[in-house]
Amino acid sequence: MSKTLEQDLSVLSSAKNGLVYLSSNDWTLIADKASRMSFKAGAAIVEQGRRTHGVYLLLKGTARVQIPSQASEPTIGAGEICGELSFLDELPASANVVAEGAVEAYYLDRPTLTSLFELFPHLASRFYRSLATNLARRLRDVIGSKLPVAVPATASAKKK
Repeated sequence: MSKTLEQDLSVLSSAKNGLVYLSSNDWTLIADKASRMSFKAGAAIVEQGRRTHGVYLLLKGTARVQIPSQASEPTIGAGEICGELSFLDELPASANVVAEGAVEAYYLDRPTLTSLFELFPHLASRFYRSLATNLARRLRDVIGSKLPVAVPATASAKKK
């Protein structure tokens, strides 16, 4: 196994906000079938309004996620995924993902993932479970950032 591949697998398997349920064997299968892509600073990795036809797994660098209805722009980094909503529902992307600096990523298109999932059904299960966990965390982050801080009823009564 090449040193670059070992580093990629290490990044992907150790990411806190990555596809956490995938095994080391799963990552090896994915890395073998993925296309490695490079993006320059300011380049769009995912473009709002366009279908991705697959997912991107960041290996190096960071990217800003530009959500039209949000003032803040969260960032994603090495080991994290983008393009997954468009991949899941086969609709155009709901956000822009823009490289902050040089970014390297694996790209897996739908046919490649489908063939992997047909050959290794347990990989599919772990992949989709990881996606669900990531999407739930991201949704909670968005909801949490918009919720006002609750003031207990007893505290507001004391102010009067």
